Amino acid sequence: MRAQKWLMTILATGLAGATPALSQTIYPINRAEILEGSRFDFKVEFPNAPTSADVKVTINGKPAAEIFGKPTAFIQNEEGQKHSALWLRGATLPAGNYVVEATQGANKATVKWEVFATAQPRRAKNVILFIGDGMSVAHRTAARIMSKGWEEGRFNGELAIDDMPNMALISTSGSDSIVTDSANSAHAYTTGHKSCVNALGVYCAKNALTLDHPKVETISEVIKRRNKMTIGVVTNAEIEDATPASMVSHTRRRSDYNDIVKMFYDVKPDVIMGGGSPNFLPKTTPGSKRTDDLDFIAQFKAAGYSIATTKTEMNAAAASGAKKLLGLYNTSNVDGAFDLRLAKKGTVAKFPDQPDVAEQTKAAIDMLKGNEDGFFLMVESGRIDKYSHSLDWERAVFDTIMLDNAVKIAKDFAGERNDTLIIVVPDHTHAVSLVGTYDDERSGQLLRDKLGTYADSKAPNYGPLDADGYPTNVNTSRRLAVVFGTYPDTCDTGRPFMDGERVPAVKSADGKTNVANEADCTGPLATRKVGNLPFDANSGVHSGDDGILTAMGPGAEKFRGHKPNTYVFRVMAEALALGGE
Repeated sequence: MRAQKWLMTILATGLAGATPALSQTIYPINRAEILEGSRFDFKVEFPNAPTSADVKVTINGKPAAEIFGKPTAFIQNEEGQKHSALWLRGATLPAGNYVVEATQGANKATVKWEVFATAQPRRAKNVILFIGDGMSVAHRTAARIMSKGWEEGRFNGELAIDDMPNMALISTSGSDSIVTDSANSAHAYTTGHKSCVNALGVYCAKNALTLDHPKVETISEVIKRRNKMTIGVVTNAEIEDATPASMVSHTRRRSDYNDIVKMFYDVKPDVIMGGGSPNFLPKTTPGSKRTDDLDFIAQFKAAGYSIATTKTEMNAAAASGAKKLLGLYNTSNVDGAFDLRLAKKGTVAKFPDQPDVAEQTKAAIDMLKGNEDGFFLMVESGRIDKYSHSLDWERAVFDTIMLDNAVKIAKDFAGERNDTLIIVVPDHTHAVSLVGTYDDERSGQLLRDKLGTYADSKAPNYGPLDADGYPTNVNTSRRLAVVFGTYPDTCDTGRPFMDGERVPAVKSADGKTNVANEADCTGPLATRKVGNLPFDANSGVHSGDDGILTAMGPGAEKFRGHKPNTYVFRVMAEALALGGE
């Protein structure tokens, strides 16, 4: 018996410590759902750099080249690395189920794909996809309280994003991680494929260069290739940032801003609006962030685009009947609603005539709606996420209200016509919760003494609403208590940051870790909080919680229960009948 236990222990230890055999990797990955006729790069990577004679790749039991109708290319020691690769760029497949097998010696890897068709006739003339970057349930609830009011257990009105007939839970994880970033999560909506952190329009292979990874076609590219719809991309982030970039980009590294600008030019969406002008300017221009002499503002202008740098210029272009617009309203992100309306901080003094997301949405619809073939418009409220990273929930919620105002504009456009699919969804969530209210009249000297929970969480007394549903005073005696579940070492005051966006942590003296920002640690209620994130973090991080999707219009009835984020692409593609050879 002792000998048997000893042998079992040795075997268990050996198995636990063993290095698994390297296996070949197939792209697209297992369980990929691929739009019929859409283009994708097929790649198989083989470890240890075998020769072509030592490997075999079949699809449904036949040679891959026979199924694709095109020859594949085999590269031994790809890029000098210790693997070989079989490639086919720009592959397409008819609808059906496929089993791909890659054999290398005794090792065999298998993936299954579904290539889906889309029924005719087309059900939606227009699709408007609203992405609240990082928008979580607490953002929506706090926005409803702030902009509609609450009394005796009932809200005094509904948000436009809530008052929609269809709803689903959307999971957002990527192919490599439970908690995603904005790049591959937005990419899931615009391509229908899962990918890894920081990737846009590609699968993450072993390629050394960020632009060489296996590509998948974006919805903008499919539309441009297959029909005459117009396309709009609207954000209050930099236009090169992850979510707007997902409409046009193919890169393993989302920070490839200069390349992403070129990709915008290559695809040429009809309306492009956001911040981030320095990456459009040649390096000789003061303030440029390009490393070359390309002037993309001049190139867009030569391609027939009106150029707008202010809200006034944007509205003038829309009023003049312009059909193509490049609007760049800030050198960085466009300021959020809290600063545009209340605090007047950020870069408002430098850029006093910036449009908000709702105003951009109205202008974009006005420019796109005249196309008899319809339009696809993606609108992002990007700073919900950025303000949540900085633990600045009031700014994040103001930008949630701003997104809601933009959705109302879209719903007013859709009216009773029943030809426009409207979807509202986050690309991912944050660990944020509404837990009560802070009430200055509660006794005690600590912030936690001011927190009223359960029966003591009385309605906040924010100032009166303006015409667009924003409270005109948030620094009041009783305020919502919204807390984050992820944070570095920081200090909390329980009050809004009227002097500028919150900076929760800064570099320590040795530059190796992050410590609480002492500017937030003064005042009678300031409370130090020991962080729960790694020491290299200086802000909050995303969560793996499901996001709430709401939708209306043709195709929206398909949203129910729980769905992966790639399903959003599928519903849009089916509503627009984008599939086919």
